[in-house]
Amino acid sequence: MNMMKDKVVIVTGSGRGIGRDIALAMAAAGAKVVVNDPGVGADGLGHDDGPAALVVEEIRKAGGTAVANTDSVAEWESANRIVKTAVDAFGTVHAVVNNAGILRDRIFHNMSVEEWKAVIDVHLNGSFYMAKSVAAIFKSEERGAFVHMTSTSGLIGNFGQANYAAAKLGIVGLSKSIALDMQRYNVRSNCISPFAWSRLIGTIPSDTPEQQARLARMQVMETAKIAPLAVYLCSDQAKAVSGQIFAVRANEIFLMSQSRPQRSVHRSEGWTPESIAAHAMPSMEASFYPLVRSGDVFNWDPI
Repeated sequence: MNMMKDKVVIVTGSGRGIGRDIALAMAAAGAKVVVNDPGVGADGLGHDDGPAALVVEEIRKAGGTAVANTDSVAEWESANRIVKTAVDAFGTVHAVVNNAGILRDRIFHNMSVEEWKAVIDVHLNGSFYMAKSVAAIFKSEERGAFVHMTSTSGLIGNFGQANYAAAKLGIVGLSKSIALDMQRYNVRSNCISPFAWSRLIGTIPSDTPEQQARLARMQVMETAKIAPLAVYLCSDQAKAVSGQIFAVRANEIFLMSQSRPQRSVHRSEGWTPESIAAHAMPSMEASFYPLVRSGDVFNWDPI
């Protein structure tokens, strides 16, 4: 219950869903929490101070400590204000959970530039802005932890989510770079790929029996199941864990693979387009990754 005692944690997008449960769990573990949420719709539009305020009230009623912030992560200046809220209220920051997100799903060839940019701004740019805003604190105090939310839409693939998938895979690269660049300052950075029924997942189309079956499986996966791993990764007990990608699916925790050489071919005289066609590709073809979606890989019922 005291794993995060006296730690200050910012949880973005924590007015509802996965973020809310992470904020509640952080507070229950003893953390002082900045509950950040601008109260936008699933598409990123609108504004409502209510969700963040309600979570803060819930934490305080349970005996915890929290303050609300309703700035967006999608702009550098507003990300700085989120960090300032933590410093003004609690003096410092020990951990950031980059959970904020929106969806603008569309088949790639129909996706607008605005739909692309809106998702990249919140997920990828927002994760960078938050990490960059707090980096000086972590560096000067020689400690800190980041948890970034990725997705199997990027790690594996999915239909109609080019913007979301690109952002989520970009977050993996960002997290690894932070882990490498800041390890000398005892700063850790890890990713969680969550499987859970949330407000964003509820926007996924369910027009076909296959989609309906997929969503039915996801509806039994509770958002609260993601929180324990996030709390652990932000705690001092995870001091040896950095640069990793985890997935949480109900009661299952997975350590996800990272890109490494799978197979190689060599030709002492070098390659031509013709010899690649005749030799290289046939030699590697058996090891090609099939064109599948997340649901094709995680195709069993959650445990």
